[in-house]
Amino acid sequence: MASRVAIIGAGPSGLAQLHAFCEARKKGADVPELVCFEKQSDWGGLWNYTWRTGTDEYGELVHSSMYRYLWSNGPKECLEFADYTFEDHFGRPIPSFPPREALFDYITGRAAKSDVRRFIQFSTAVRWVSFEEERGTFRVTVERLNDRDTRTEEFDHVIVASGHFSVPNTPAYDGFRQFPGRIMHSHDVRDAQEFTGKRLLVLGSSYSAEDIALQSRKYGAESVTISYRTAPMGFEWPDGIEEVPLLREVDGRTAHFADGTTRDVDVIVLCTGYQHYFPYIEDSLRLRTTNVLYPPNLYKGVFWLDNPRLAYLGMQDQYYTFTLFDAEAWYARDHVLGRIFLPPREEMEEDIAAWRAREAELADPLEQIDFQADHMEELLKEVDYPAFDVQVTRDAFKAWEHHKEESIIGYRDRAFASPCTGTMAPLHHEAWWDEMDDSMSTFLGDGRRRDEFSASAAPRPA
Repeated sequence: MASRVAIIGAGPSGLAQLHAFCEARKKGADVPELVCFEKQSDWGGLWNYTWRTGTDEYGELVHSSMYRYLWSNGPKECLEFADYTFEDHFGRPIPSFPPREALFDYITGRAAKSDVRRFIQFSTAVRWVSFEEERGTFRVTVERLNDRDTRTEEFDHVIVASGHFSVPNTPAYDGFRQFPGRIMHSHDVRDAQEFTGKRLLVLGSSYSAEDIALQSRKYGAESVTISYRTAPMGFEWPDGIEEVPLLREVDGRTAHFADGTTRDVDVIVLCTGYQHYFPYIEDSLRLRTTNVLYPPNLYKGVFWLDNPRLAYLGMQDQYYTFTLFDAEAWYARDHVLGRIFLPPREEMEEDIAAWRAREAELADPLEQIDFQADHMEELLKEVDYPAFDVQVTRDAFKAWEHHKEESIIGYRDRAFASPCTGTMAPLHHEAWWDEMDDSMSTFLGDGRRRDEFSASAAPRPA
């Protein structure tokens, strides 16, 4: 068994990994020394909101992409920890679409209960990870940011849990250089009220574009134009939001689109995705992938094919988040503990190829949901993670997709049942489109049970 394990990152994936080891220790397992390196000064990863953008006080790239007024854009029931439910944490059922502060409190609540903070070295950036063939160990160089102390340590296993939604992909268009307004990536959006009274151009056609467009209009943007590359999202947007084809160029404040139309805009927000970016990992160990459901060279979506003692958590495009991270963390833990043995390289390659071939044939989001649920279930069947009803989460995700088609501003006014307890969530006391306060105290202040709610009243019409 390994004697030392390095975990890079103390966000949801890294905390899941630490928690998994702690659960094994509680059951009597001999667990190796755990060292978690976290660049930020606190845990929570992306959910750790900061007002900073660009670089932090140490000159490091700011990790968090969170903004004020961000609410979960998927049912919380699909990310519920089976061993620490929302009812466990909050003491009662809560609505299905919490704001960021409540989700951050939930993530870190389990971490605090399992006392994993003692393994984390905060404000410590990983600078280099390499593998020493002769010694059969990893060399990890880190820098303590508050005093710039640098050191190198040896580990038997390295688990990369630093995420892949923090390094922006920033395309350029003709005319950007002369644009007199502001151009920014969604990574740097912090408060939709910045756009009050502004004419906003959003580039992109995925979740960030969808949510920032809605947030901006909700908090007073004069208009929001969403420019898509291949296909529109196609929702029935509220007044003041519209979709147009690909941006061609910007001339002054005038944006020109592929269909020949133009719009005058004040701000351009690039909702153009993120890069898998691991400059601190040596070339032979470094994951290179686009944002897909099954990245290349990762057996079970976790183990680096050329050296399975290196694991990556949460590197997939995601429908499932926290529950998938738990499944990966439990599986990685059991490999480290010698409970799960990996097959020969040829078999791992064939398994990866089969999953990626299946992904290439997926026709729509409903098939993508089943694909990722199948992947998660394959991991869970080999470990002792507490049972929960995965079919309930599949059905919830598919219903959520339909609810969004019915009302893009009303889908958060729905309720779902917990896959862990079976409890139906209450409804928030205010329709999401009318709720301007995203604080946890306001969110938890009231709520009606689903059985007290008239089905004819939901979702609120766009």
